[in-house]
Amino acid sequence: MSIRILADSACDLPYSYISEQGMTFIPLCVHLDGKDYEDDITIKAKTVYDAMRKGAAPKTSQVSPELFQKTFIELAKNKQKAIYIAFSSELSGTYQTAVMIKEQVKEEYPDLDLEIINTKCASLGVGLIVKRAIELSKAGASKEAIIKEVNFYSQHMEHLFTVEKLEYLARGGRISKTSAVVGGLLNIRPLLHVEDGKLVPLEKIRGKKKLIKRTLELIKERGVNLDQQTIGISHGDDLEAANEWKQAIAEEFGTTSFDIELVGSVVGAHAGPGTIAIFFLNKLYDPQD
Repeated sequence: MSIRILADSACDLPYSYISEQGMTFIPLCVHLDGKDYEDDITIKAKTVYDAMRKGAAPKTSQVSPELFQKTFIELAKNKQKAIYIAFSSELSGTYQTAVMIKEQVKEEYPDLDLEIINTKCASLGVGLIVKRAIELSKAGASKEAIIKEVNFYSQHMEHLFTVEKLEYLARGGRISKTSAVVGGLLNIRPLLHVEDGKLVPLEKIRGKKKLIKRTLELIKERGVNLDQQTIGISHGDDLEAANEWKQAIAEEFGTTSFDIELVGSVVGAHAGPGTIAIFFLNKLYDPQD
C-alpha cells in the first residue's frame, strides 16, 4: 500500500480486517470490571454486550498519547506517507491528542508525512470512509487525491441511529433516567443522527414498525442514488435485526450493496445492545468537483 491508512477502533471495522489490509489499527480503551482493555484486541464487543445485559456499566477512554507517539515515530523512521482517518472530535478527545502528539513528534522528526483528518463521523460512518481510502491507496492514488475524497465522504456521510433501551443512553448521560424509565414503559425508541460531529436526538417513535417507516422516509429525504451506493448498517449484537433493516432498505430503494458490521466496544458501551445505525451518502462523489 503506497499510502498508509490509519484508523482508530471507533470506525467499527474489525481488527482482523484492518490487519489483513495492511493498515494501522489504533485501539481506544475499554474499562470493565476494574480492568483496562484495548478495544477489539484484548476485549471483544460481544463480551461488553453480554456484561451490559447483566447490568455492567463499561467506560471508555481515548487512545493513549504513548500509543500515538510510538505509531507516529515508526511512520517517521520508515519515511511512510500516511493518513489517519479519525473518529469525531465531538465524541472523543482522540483526534485532539493525535494532533498534539504529531506536532511533538515532528520536533524530532520534521519529515513526518502524516495527515490527520477529523471526519466528524462515528462507527461505520468512519468505517465506510476508511474502506474507500484503502481502495484508493491500493489503486495507487496520490495522498492528495485520497485526502480530497476522504474529506468529501466525511462531509456527506449521513448517520441514523436507534437504540433498543433508553437506559443505556441514560447511563452515559445522554438522556435523563426519568426519560429512560418512561420511554421503556411506552415502548419508545429514540431516533438520532450526527450533526457537525455530535450525536443529536431527532425524534422519539413508539413501536418498531413506525420506527422503520420513519427511518426509510428520512433515508429517502437525505440520500441520493441509494441503489448505486453501499449502505452501511452496524448493530449492537443483533444481526437478525440488522438483516431486517437491510431487507426493508433493499425493498424500498433497490439497494444491492450493503456493509453490515458489529458496533464495537467503544461505541457499544454507550449505545448498548440492540443498537442499529444506518450510514449512507447524501451526495455522490464527482471527481470533477
